[in-house]
Amino acid sequence: MQIQPSTQSPATLRFLAAISTGTIQLGFTLFKLNTGPLNESVRPVEHRRNYSFASSTVAVLRRQSFLIRALGGGIHHKVDSTTGSIMQETEADAVSIIRAITPTLDPTRHKGQAGRIAVIGGCREYTGAPYFAAISALKIGADLSHVFCTKDAAPIIKSYSPELIVHPVLEESYSVREEERKQVSVKVVAEVDKWMERFDCLVVGPGLGRDPFLLDCVSEIMKHARHSNVPIVVDGDALFLVTNNLDLVHGYPLAVLTPNVNEYKRLVQKVLKCEVDDADAHKQLSSLSKQIGGVTILRKGRSDLISDGDLVNSVSIYGSPRRCGGQGDILSGSVAVFLSWAHRDSVAADRNPTILGCIAGSALLRKAVSLAFETRKRATLTTDIIECLGRSLEDISPAC
Repeated sequence: MQIQPSTQSPATLRFLAAISTGTIQLGFTLFKLNTGPLNESVRPVEHRRNYSFASSTVAVLRRQSFLIRALGGGIHHKVDSTTGSIMQETEADAVSIIRAITPTLDPTRHKGQAGRIAVIGGCREYTGAPYFAAISALKIGADLSHVFCTKDAAPIIKSYSPELIVHPVLEESYSVREEERKQVSVKVVAEVDKWMERFDCLVVGPGLGRDPFLLDCVSEIMKHARHSNVPIVVDGDALFLVTNNLDLVHGYPLAVLTPNVNEYKRLVQKVLKCEVDDADAHKQLSSLSKQIGGVTILRKGRSDLISDGDLVNSVSIYGSPRRCGGQGDILSGSVAVFLSWAHRDSVAADRNPTILGCIAGSALLRKAVSLAFETRKRATLTTDIIECLGRSLEDISPAC
């Protein structure tokens, strides 16, 4: 099942092209639309602007926005009823982005050049989540995938697959005496830090749990990753950690937060001091990102919304109605791989590569979910979706 771009009649395409490249007159008001080229998915930062219009002009803009949406235009404008300012909302051209940042298989490359991903997570209660994230990265095309977990979790995660490099270095409170905690914490962080320069991206949170000592150690690991300019995908219980310690990611452009409904609610309440407003979801997401210093947020939902505080992108490719646990872990591993590729790829030089990685990871997961559901229906499990990742990427961007 291939993802196909929307098709329009020649007359419609000519109309949309006229809108996207020049001026359009409705009634007796003439102004230039800030739409950019047709199907433009992510606009360079220097071209992202807000405009204020008189009330009559805003009314005309609403009508034009409606026309563009009705005719299948790629960029929509949302009008803030309070200020009259314009916010761009973009349905991302995910297929083009995936093709642009996915590297071809090159026989001259050596092991590790297609991506080295590390997952920080896995404890006594949760061993599946870090496995799902780490193995998903490999299935998409990363060369190496590491898991840093507790000693109790390591043998179990190792048994799932010999493909993963598992480090049993994390500790929980029950296994460390009070007087030894500082010394053990330093040792744990050092064990991870000696690998840090080798990693292209860190996924922090799958199966992490909420043990206080373990979270303290992970906080220090995140600080070291940030100091080394390693991209960080924050998921699961690491979002609980970050929500209570925003300085860990505040102002770090290489950080991605991937909250689900409840995690997003806690973030909004903590940062914006209000409740989630689904009626104005794009504006609220943009405000939340700005308040955390421009950190990229991928809000999971019926449509995934992605923002770094400027442009709000959406990925609405249909997946399935099945909501088995573990899909968020696949997403975090997927985003990590595409994030590492986007930051290396010169094609993304004029765009925010963090946004591109999020769009690609979201779209690929949705396509894999759709493929798995075609055959498995209600029986679809996370492992079924993982097996569809490679085929999904191959359909979009052939390896050779």
